[in-house]
Amino acid sequence: MVIQRYLLTYMVVVLASYLHNLIRAIEVPRDPSIQDTLPQPPTITKQSAKDYIVDPRDNIFIECEAKGNPTPTFSWTRNGKFFNVAKDPRVTMRHWSGTLVVDFRSGGRPEDYEGEYQCFSRNDYGTAISNKIFLHVSKSPLWPKENLDIQEVHEGASLILACNPPPGLPPPAIFWMSSSMEPIHQDKRVSQGQNGDLYFSNVMKQDAQTDYSCNARFAFTHTIQQKNPYTLRILTKYPYNEASFRNHTDMYSARGIAERQPSFMYPTGTSSSQMVLRGEDLLLECIASGVPSPDIMWHKKGGDLPSGRIKLENFNKALHIANISEEDSGEYFCLASNKVGISRHSISVKVKASPYWLDEPENLILAPGEDGRLLCRANGNPKPLIQWLVNGELLESSAPNPSREVNGDTVMFRDIQSGSSAVYQCNASNEHGYLLANAFVSVLDVVPRILLPRNQLIKVIQNNRTLLDCPFFGSPIPTLRWFKNGQGSTLHGGNYKAHENGTLEIIRARKEDQGTYTCVATNLLGKAQNQVRLEIKDPTRIIEGPKDAIPKKGSTIHLVCQTRHDATLRLTVTWLKDDIPVYFGNRMKKEEDGLTIHGVSEKDQGYYTCVASTELDKDTARAHLTVLAPSSVNRMTPPPARPERPRDLELTDLAERSVRLTWIPGDDNNSPITDYIVEFEEDKFQPGTWHNHSRYPGNVNSAILRLAPYVNYQFRVIAVNDVGSSYPSLPSERYHTNGARPEFNPSGVKGSGTAKNNMVISWMPLNATQVYGPNLKYIVKWRRRDTRESWNNRTVKGDVSQYTVAPTPIYTPYEIKVQALNDYGIAMEPETVIGYSGEDYPKAAPTDIRLKVVNSTAISLQWSKVYPETIQGQLKEYRAYYWRESSLLKNLWVSKKKQSMGFIGDRTRGIVSRLFPYSNYKLEMVVVNGRGDGPRSEILEFTSPEGVPSAPRYFRIRQPNLETVTLEWEHPEHPNGILIGYTLRYQAFNGSKTGRTMVEAFSPNQTKFLLQRTDPISRYRFNLRGRTQIGEGEPATGESPIPLNEVLPTSAYTKNQGDIATQGWFIGLMCAIALLVLILLIVCFIKRSRGGKYPVRANKDVPLDPDDQKVDNGSFDYRSLESDEDNKPLQGSQTSLDGTIKQQESDDSLVDYGEGGEGQFNEDGSFIGQYTVKKDKEETEGNESSEATSPVNAIYSLA
Repeated sequence: MVIQRYLLTYMVVVLASYLHNLIRAIEVPRDPSIQDTLPQPPTITKQSAKDYIVDPRDNIFIECEAKGNPTPTFSWTRNGKFFNVAKDPRVTMRHWSGTLVVDFRSGGRPEDYEGEYQCFSRNDYGTAISNKIFLHVSKSPLWPKENLDIQEVHEGASLILACNPPPGLPPPAIFWMSSSMEPIHQDKRVSQGQNGDLYFSNVMKQDAQTDYSCNARFAFTHTIQQKNPYTLRILTKYPYNEASFRNHTDMYSARGIAERQPSFMYPTGTSSSQMVLRGEDLLLECIASGVPSPDIMWHKKGGDLPSGRIKLENFNKALHIANISEEDSGEYFCLASNKVGISRHSISVKVKASPYWLDEPENLILAPGEDGRLLCRANGNPKPLIQWLVNGELLESSAPNPSREVNGDTVMFRDIQSGSSAVYQCNASNEHGYLLANAFVSVLDVVPRILLPRNQLIKVIQNNRTLLDCPFFGSPIPTLRWFKNGQGSTLHGGNYKAHENGTLEIIRARKEDQGTYTCVATNLLGKAQNQVRLEIKDPTRIIEGPKDAIPKKGSTIHLVCQTRHDATLRLTVTWLKDDIPVYFGNRMKKEEDGLTIHGVSEKDQGYYTCVASTELDKDTARAHLTVLAPSSVNRMTPPPARPERPRDLELTDLAERSVRLTWIPGDDNNSPITDYIVEFEEDKFQPGTWHNHSRYPGNVNSAILRLAPYVNYQFRVIAVNDVGSSYPSLPSERYHTNGARPEFNPSGVKGSGTAKNNMVISWMPLNATQVYGPNLKYIVKWRRRDTRESWNNRTVKGDVSQYTVAPTPIYTPYEIKVQALNDYGIAMEPETVIGYSGEDYPKAAPTDIRLKVVNSTAISLQWSKVYPETIQGQLKEYRAYYWRESSLLKNLWVSKKKQSMGFIGDRTRGIVSRLFPYSNYKLEMVVVNGRGDGPRSEILEFTSPEGVPSAPRYFRIRQPNLETVTLEWEHPEHPNGILIGYTLRYQAFNGSKTGRTMVEAFSPNQTKFLLQRTDPISRYRFNLRGRTQIGEGEPATGESPIPLNEVLPTSAYTKNQGDIATQGWFIGLMCAIALLVLILLIVCFIKRSRGGKYPVRANKDVPLDPDDQKVDNGSFDYRSLESDEDNKPLQGSQTSLDGTIKQQESDDSLVDYGEGGEGQFNEDGSFIGQYTVKKDKEETEGNESSEATSPVNAIYSLA
């Protein structure tokens, strides 16, 4: 029997040691004295990116750095073969590093060095390898030569201008400009796609005013390549007239362009697919044509777009989703809509994944004979293949190692021996990429070392938490024990807590904890020890601090600061005024018991703080000094303030369940103390947390406190007056009461299931004053209700607040009790509580469902109840799921999103409302309990009857003149049936007077009405409704605007007041203004005809005046002189479609000033060319105009 027990004990010890060593590896401290002496295999610390693109104008640097002991050496492979660096005169390797430098200063082509590179770092203990680095040289090829034909397109049609940029590395950034370097304005009608093409949803005549050139910017070489420009020729029914666009709300109808339903230009068709890798950004794009220009909206089928990670770009035509994950896969669709119709395109998004780490292998340090493992777990889509290498070679082809076992993603080491150190590589790869990780296995024999100076002295304040550190290292991992004063027992438990890192924690330092502590680290190779001497010091306290005072100016004031501290520590007392150190002199003197201020003045007013500090701790006390002028002493009363805190707390009359607490009140600060609040703190369950104990009147300074058993009490007192509460007093000494059996059981007992086969019994634990004794526990009892089975019970610890019963039958009632007990006994019998085990999903669906249409937006439902045993839980509701399958109106897109309506309780009928009229619906029902939905019933189909339409959209009322009012609208968003027309009701009103209501009926296609006003003063109220066969729908209402010449009535308004336009003074004022404007115009024309506006030299040999700084060789920049008025076309000229000004017969032409008719104008008509000053006619005859060429950026090159 003894031998069996011995063998069993031995096996348990061996198994525990095996599991411990398998999980716990040695960690090398960061201490340089350890790091520099231990052997270590190489570790790659820096390397270039896997895809490495370099600038062909610079030298090439391929980085590879590593650390190890001994210092590692480096070698490289190129395209899988050894790369002999010494044979290439352009290639060198940095000293103490593996970084390659390729120098082209003496010639050579960077393209000759493109390829795949890999770095190997070696020392005596293994070889680490870098990633495979693919070196590419950046390229920025020229645009191929091409002649682009003029693009002829009908106005209103769609157009795509292809860019087709030359392939660069990395790909270039694309942008569109005109040949004059003006950026192309983009909006929802004209925009650039992600492929670089320029898309026109519909072409307008003004698009021909410029040409279009695609530009490619190459980031590495800092160059821009420009494609030959496109020129557009727009075929139109009407000539271009900019004024027609400004004065017309619909530019398409103004140009006679037929409206078109949206259709997709990119991507084409109704569906497409896109693949994206996990962690990358997804960009979906939909560009549509149509008249008017369509709006784009994005949705995800069966769910919402991911919140917080989406961004709409390019006028909502592009959906950008950041940091894609597998959950983002699915079907996305974009809707292109205008007032003609809606088009839809679906994009199926598949999320794949290059390998990513789940468990990256980590360095492993073991002692001889120990066990360990390297774990390499990665995931991806498709699932990556795991391949192991050792020292850069495939594990299968390496030398056999009997202590090593490979099992898929794990390499196990059992009873490892010296000489087995190596660097292992894990390669996880799939079709989308690979991951490579190095992890070394180092086998060490190291005697234990203590990593702290010996014989340290540590001083701490009494009752504080204290940490005695003893960091150690060794291989095998040493065990560490603490001893005090040379005693043989290990310190752990009670007031001591030993941590795995070697630190000994003293939870609350007491005087008896003072002494010499010894830490001993031991392993198979030896042991090391160190001693720490601990001294416990008394805390520093201010036993009487300064008080708020109101001295008279010129008097002397003394602020008290009496302290108590440990006699072995040096005490320093400092004074602060408004948190700034006080300067001591003849007037301010620091004394042993405080601070004295002689001849108090106004500048002495403020807050004074006494700070008593030692090298270990400090205490502070603060008071406010208010200085009064002599004349105000008798007539100023000090303001009331919060009371001072009570002091000198004392415990007397100590009894088993009570104690008397006495205190000395503080100053009431001119507001009588009304209450005292007594608080307590205990150090077992919530140390440092203060709780209210009792409250007493302000005329009391002693009270008998009722106490609970087994509580280590500490008390403090707070004084209260009408201003507020004082600071808490200093705490009293502690008083520990004796234990007793519990008098309370836990409250809030309940039972509920978290799964279909369990029941969780939970309760509110007893608080610190209800425990009554050590080793609090709870007895949990349960049994099924209405059965005669015996009680089941389990006893749990006092820090537990729930217990799980499993397995249990589904949704079964149980009787539950929870009873408290401690070392002194058990509490009284608790009350019985009814709980229920977990619910399962309902097993049956409602049957015999009958449906009746109530009206166009509601139906009534009736169904038969399900059997109670099929509910398998508490019945919450019967729920109807319904969705709109289609509309009876053709070409009307509807959302098929499911909606639901619940009918709470055990009901058999209900109403489903808020339906869309004139639609086909489907409906199904389920039973719902606390777990969720049960199975679906059979699907019912029904059709909602025709209803009345919603209000007409975009109801606009304009009054272009005094005679007419124009009304415009669009069809209702929800026709809810076949629209048969519109009804308009309107009435005139003037102030409070209203005319009779007029009624107009319109056809369903009419969306505009012109009303002739009967008088110029009255306004109109309008009410417009759509009609179906059922009746009129919701109204769109509005009022006609106030005419520009109508003056709003004031309080002085009378019926005899005339129109302002007929007043004599107003007519005279207008005539005077017109006369002044006419005179001003005459003066301007005279100056222009004389050329007085242009500072032209009369003789080319005459030197320039100082004022004519802009004249240079007879020419100047006209733009610095022209005004806003000069930017407009001259009278007598007309604007052509290409934006130039055609010369008409005029005596005041710019041609006379040497500025020909070929000047360039911006889109807004402003001149951007360069004018030259006219010379004498004899010198310029036959050359009266010149054309300025715009500068071309040197960075652009035209193909």
